[in-house]
Amino acid sequence: MAGYILLFVVIILICLILHNTSSKLGIPMLLAFIVLGMIFGSDGLVKLQFDDYVLAQQVCSVALIFIMFYGGYGTSWKSAKPVATKAILLSSVGVILTALLVGLFSFFVLHIGFWESMLIGSVISSTDAASVFSILRSKRLNLRDNTAPLLEIESGSNDPCAYMLTIAILTVMNGKVSGGELIYMMFAQVAFGLLFGICTARISHYILGKMQNAKDGIDTIFVFTMALFAYAGAEIIGGNGYLSVYIAGIILGNQPSKNKIAITHFFDGITGLIQMSLFFLLGLLSFPSQFVGILKVAIAIAVFLTLVARPVAVFAILAPFKCSFNQKILVSWAGLRGAASIVFAMMATNHPAYMKNDIFHIVFFVVLFSISIQGTLIPFVSRKLGMIDDNTNIMKTFSDYSEEIPIQFIKVSIAKNHPWNGKTVKDIKIIPDILLVLILRGKERIVPKGNTTIREGDAIVLSAFSVEDHIAGALTELIIDKENDWLGKTLKEVKLGNEKIIVAIKRQNKVLIPNGKTILKEQDVLVISQR
Repeated sequence: MAGYILLFVVIILICLILHNTSSKLGIPMLLAFIVLGMIFGSDGLVKLQFDDYVLAQQVCSVALIFIMFYGGYGTSWKSAKPVATKAILLSSVGVILTALLVGLFSFFVLHIGFWESMLIGSVISSTDAASVFSILRSKRLNLRDNTAPLLEIESGSNDPCAYMLTIAILTVMNGKVSGGELIYMMFAQVAFGLLFGICTARISHYILGKMQNAKDGIDTIFVFTMALFAYAGAEIIGGNGYLSVYIAGIILGNQPSKNKIAITHFFDGITGLIQMSLFFLLGLLSFPSQFVGILKVAIAIAVFLTLVARPVAVFAILAPFKCSFNQKILVSWAGLRGAASIVFAMMATNHPAYMKNDIFHIVFFVVLFSISIQGTLIPFVSRKLGMIDDNTNIMKTFSDYSEEIPIQFIKVSIAKNHPWNGKTVKDIKIIPDILLVLILRGKERIVPKGNTTIREGDAIVLSAFSVEDHIAGALTELIIDKENDWLGKTLKEVKLGNEKIIVAIKRQNKVLIPNGKTILKEQDVLVISQR
């Protein structure tokens, strides 16, 4: 037992090293982890014996639940809304068209059986978001014309459609379904998946709102549990579990909730560990010696998918939206295949439907081809097409910088009686080492200059050096109940002592920055700083 734990620790440490190395080189982390698994596998240097496809499929299916949930949870609907229609069409019609084209190519050119050809097309029809954005982040690339959000939404939402196609083709190949039953199954997958995901998210958000006094971590465990529930519940009633999970993630992620930052950090860490383990396991399960037998077929499919099927689907779908030619080329090139395709190939391998070809290793090779060649060349292709906006940087937010460097950002609302209302930036008095970095005016974002006037209703963002935990002092919480003597009093009437101060008040779903006139209400949670 101890030996297996030690081996697991060693593998995770190596994965962490590879993660940093692959980020610097611009190589998708998926490739590094899969190659590591191949090195540890039966055909590799370490020669760990593992060929349990059933166990691997079960583990990978659970892993995909959290990867897809967090993909939805981390999606900003505000950023995604302008490209949502295009992304949804790419993740549905685009997936179907790609699967059809690859299937027809495999049937007519490679002379693979018709349904087996369609199965190959279905399995590799979805794209991988993790690989694309690991490259964009590591190379600090920002793409013009909202291309980054378009790729994010498409890649995060197209796995359910590929999964549905794969299940449908396998069912037909097994010969146990009629035409009417197949049509109903496809309808149920979409309808029940959407419905259950929406209901799960709404119920979860309502319960989270009632958990105001829950101790740290309880709400995180609750969200973790509801992600599993969104998948399992949808599957039981005949819906698409992955679609349900993704929809639940989007809705929950775009709703305000207590400890949202802690929940995000938890899923960021857990999905990182899951991705490492998943990709390593997929590499461990492969047998590189079997690539010889499928090499010609796999290369032909990979080249056709990259240069014909994906571009045809992208150009056909984006044509009505007046997207630039260069954007269409980049979206076509950035359609990387990833872990989901290999997992779906594993499902096909475990299915009782008869197959003549080694679907798993064909798809495995296509994925390696995609992420090693397409993935590595994304920065080069983006620059050649003139699709990089050098004036900005990819997906860097205030929160990102708060975590990377000792800077803290705060937001202040400007009310009618605020002393800064009506004044220009150069006329207001700010404590030294504090900088006014942004003004939010409705939907407008204003980078302030000295002659910029601050108006009523503005929200201003200030930056300053953050305080290190070991010198910040202790923060404690006090709940105002019916028996508390402070109930109904203003803060200036409350006597805390010389070494304490109330720095914030949590009131229902809001956090208040108090002043002397703030009146304390029942169930207020006072955050008190003390020496």
